Amino acid sequence: MSEMPKVMRAWEVTKPGPIDQSPCPLQLVEKPVPTPQVGEVLVKILACGVCHTDLHVTEGDLPVHRERVTPGHEIVGRVVQQGPGTQRFQLGEKIGIPWFRHACGVCRFCRSGRENLCPHSTYTGWDHDGGYAEYVTVPEGFAYRLADDADPMTTAPLLCAGIIGYRAYLRAKVPAGGTLGLYGFGGSAHLTAQLAIQQGIEVHVFTRGQDAQKFALKLGCASAQGAYDKSPVLLDSAIMFSPAGAMVPNALANLVPGGTLALAGIHLSDVPSLNYQQHLFHEKEVTSVESNTRRDGEEFLTLAHRLRIQPTITSYPFEKADEALKRVAKGNLDGACVLKISDDHIAKK
Repeated sequence: MSEMPKVMRAWEVTKPGPIDQSPCPLQLVEKPVPTPQVGEVLVKILACGVCHTDLHVTEGDLPVHRERVTPGHEIVGRVVQQGPGTQRFQLGEKIGIPWFRHACGVCRFCRSGRENLCPHSTYTGWDHDGGYAEYVTVPEGFAYRLADDADPMTTAPLLCAGIIGYRAYLRAKVPAGGTLGLYGFGGSAHLTAQLAIQQGIEVHVFTRGQDAQKFALKLGCASAQGAYDKSPVLLDSAIMFSPAGAMVPNALANLVPGGTLALAGIHLSDVPSLNYQQHLFHEKEVTSVESNTRRDGEEFLTLAHRLRIQPTITSYPFEKADEALKRVAKGNLDGACVLKISDDHIAKK
């Protein structure tokens, strides 16, 4: 390994606000390369996905947890330094860093296998500097081991969009051979659609974007229509990826009796008044999704490899992270946006 630099380039949220305002709330700066603490490793970042949650952090939809935070939590990189007490990863090993950064391990949620509900949990790119940078640290117990030949650009979206979509899929209780509605069709939904179709589920998409509708049909979805349209068939399950709460009543109305709607986002605008008979009666269920457990991540990454789930990506250079986030804000995405941070030239030892 070459000598570590002392300074790196990184994007940070100077003052949360609309991404298209001037000056932009996301600024490229120089800051010290972080030092790995006990149980942490330092990672040289190769690629980082651009997630809608990064937009919520940048624009202030989520409360500030760290001043001038560096966003980004779909990170692929190589270990370049080991902190005290680390032994899981070797220098040069390729790993993935997700949104879920740490949990206490001792509360009743952690002890019952629900660490995603830990009141002391912390998150990459919100509580701690994330992947819109050249280097990042991570507790080694909360990173994922990746194949050495894994493509950083197409692997990055799996680490949040894919994993969160998988947990939402589980929470939606999709029955074998059933029908599934996806509301919104961006980075997470297009991966969840592939997972469902590969498992014999009939998928129907509801989204405002014409390009996104065409993309859904190209992936093999049974139908694609407007965000507020009536479903061509009643749905056993539905997942709301869009942050628009106004879509919830229509999603509930499209469910069969006993159907389940899972709300997958970390942020959702206010939900309009619901009519009990039309939207909730007949034992319909509404559930939310909060982050994921490490088990979710391991299961999904195994399934993604086995089922050959392949993200469709649009690549952006590191220097244009602000432009990538503006693109996410516009919606109607054809897959996921990914930042190329550096070339993979570190030899594995």
